[in-house]
Order: sequence, then structure tokens, then C-alpha cells
Amino acid sequence: MRVDKNDLLLYAVTDRQWLGEASLAEQLEEAIQAGVTVVQLREKALDFDAFVSLGKELQTVARRHRIPFIINDAVDVALALDADGVHVGQSDMQAGDVRSRIGEGKILGVSAHSVEEALAAERNGADYLGVGAIYGTATKPDANALSIQTVQQICRAVSIPVVGIGGIAEGNILDLKGSGVDGVAVVSAIFAQPDITAAVRRLRPLVEEVVQS
Repeated sequence: MRVDKNDLLLYAVTDRQWLGEASLAEQLEEAIQAGVTVVQLREKALDFDAFVSLGKELQTVARRHRIPFIINDAVDVALALDADGVHVGQSDMQAGDVRSRIGEGKILGVSAHSVEEALAAERNGADYLGVGAIYGTATKPDANALSIQTVQQICRAVSIPVVGIGGIAEGNILDLKGSGVDGVAVVSAIFAQPDITAAVRRLRPLVEEVVQS
């Protein structure tokens, strides 16, 4: 499975810190039904077995709705799950090495913060780019914010889809109009909200407005 840019429109990245009474799988179910188009399972603290176990729960939900299920960073977990793809950062495995491990049929996403990194990722087999952080974000406190101009330059430089990520929320998402991004990835704008369905239903038309601009 390789990615269709339409699948990247509203990209949900999980975070368990906001779990209440609902499980992460239940939160994801709600988010997908409301309009999320792809999900990335991001876990930095779980061991392999716990990561795979949680991944199976979320993968079942994603497959039921036929949306791509991506694993952040952990290639071994992605392979164990036969996930649809992997997303890696600049400090993780090299994109070319990841492509060699996952094969040609899987989705490979790579984080990029400059035109040079974006072009290198594309050369090394990336199917899409995650570009940011657009704004400051609690999930990546050490990430430097990128200007919208840099995002535009990256979008113009590559032929693969680009997803904006990092601190994007309902109140600032329209700043990305005209940037050229094909989608927006969010974490707290979905999973930290008291009403996930309402949050996604507000975000979805805003993302469509950005992408169509």
C-alpha cells in the first residue's frame, strides 16, 4: 500500500496523555467516524510487546474504516503488525534503510525541516513528508518552528505530498492557506478535546479550505 494524498488530509497522531474514561481505540473510532483520514500511532515509552498489543487494537479500528495505519519510528513494531507504513524523523533510521526493511509496498513518511532534508527524503524513498513544527508544540518541545515561507519552499521543491505538523489547531490552521500542503497532522487538536467528534467536524472543513487554497 502506497499513499494517496487524499488520505493525508486530516492526519491524527495519537497521544495517550489525554485518555479519560474512553480507551485510545474508542477515541480513534470516534475521530475516524467524524472525519480523520489517516492515523499514526506514536509511542515513545512502551516496550515492544505493549506497543504491538496497543497497535493491534488501533489497527483493527483503522482497517475497519479502511484508512492507513502508520507506526511512528518503531520499524520492528510496524513489521510485526504488518502496518500500512512507518513515519520516521531525521534523528531516527535513515529513510533509505527504512525503505529497505519495510519493502516497496508500504508507506514511508519522513519528517523534514528544510528543502535539503525534503529532497533527500524524496530521493531515499519517502512517500510523503511531515513538515514542521509549524508552531510550538508540547509533544516536541525542542522543535524549532518553521516559517510558512519555508513550508511553501518545501512544497514547491518536491513531487510527493506534504503534511504540515506541529502545534496546529483550529485557531491557527488557516495560516497555512496558500502554503501548498496536502494535509494537516494534529495531536491535541483532536485527542485533548472534550468532544472529539465536534473537534474533528470543525477541523475537517478548515483543512479542506487550506488544501484547496
